[in-house]
Amino acid sequence: MREFTIRFMKHKLAMAGAAIIISMILFSWLAPLLSPYQPDDIEIGAYLMPPSAIHWLGTDLLGRDLFCRMAYGARISLWVGFVSVGIAVLIGGIVGTLAGYCGGKIDALLMRFVDVMLCFPAFFLILALIAMFDPSIFLIMAVIGTTSWMGIARLLRAEILSLKEREFVLAARAGGVSDLKIVLRHLIPNALGPVIVSATLGIAGAILTESSLSFLGLGVQPPTASWGNILTDAKACLGIAWWMSLFPGLAIFITVLGYNLVGEGLRDVLLVRER
Repeated sequence: MREFTIRFMKHKLAMAGAAIIISMILFSWLAPLLSPYQPDDIEIGAYLMPPSAIHWLGTDLLGRDLFCRMAYGARISLWVGFVSVGIAVLIGGIVGTLAGYCGGKIDALLMRFVDVMLCFPAFFLILALIAMFDPSIFLIMAVIGTTSWMGIARLLRAEILSLKEREFVLAARAGGVSDLKIVLRHLIPNALGPVIVSATLGIAGAILTESSLSFLGLGVQPPTASWGNILTDAKACLGIAWWMSLFPGLAIFITVLGYNLVGEGLRDVLLVRER
């Protein structure tokens, strides 16, 4: 862990990405202390005010403070990213581990199921599933997680196939260690590197997906604030209220960039460790 931390801290881009992510987390959770407003507070006569000392990022069509709404929207985006990727890692980890370690018919059956899932356009599949139910934050997390695990499953399967023929696994089998302990204590810990990188990049993808769904009106529903539905409100006044589209768009861009930088840094650091 010490060696990993030193190498990660020497990676300038990864540290820049980590700084962005930490800043966004602090921005979201310190919002009640930084802003005197609530995300749904309507101020009469303050419609579409530009950024000022009173409203740092301006106000929207209803006179709500944009800084406060963006801070609370950041909570939604970060939670969706973490929870949905956690679901994807759990499902993909189970499927990939079973396929890689068991092999044979189980491997063939599971991989054909993965191939079938990969045939569906992910975003349109998400749209279809959400359209069947009432949109909610929990449904969005579940749907994004259950439609994005296939890459992790294939990645983990490939790692398990490579590792299960190594000498330390053969030695564990010769010593009478059970299959479950071999998987949990020897295979999964040594196969986690690429999975961690994929999960980090997957958080960025989940945030983009949630923002896209909210922008289309199928994600987080008003009056709950999210970056996507703030951009939806900005469509009606794009030519006269530039701040309503600029700041949420920058927040999405910077957050996704931060996770991508961290993912690239983790990949570089873990590849050095493996070599």
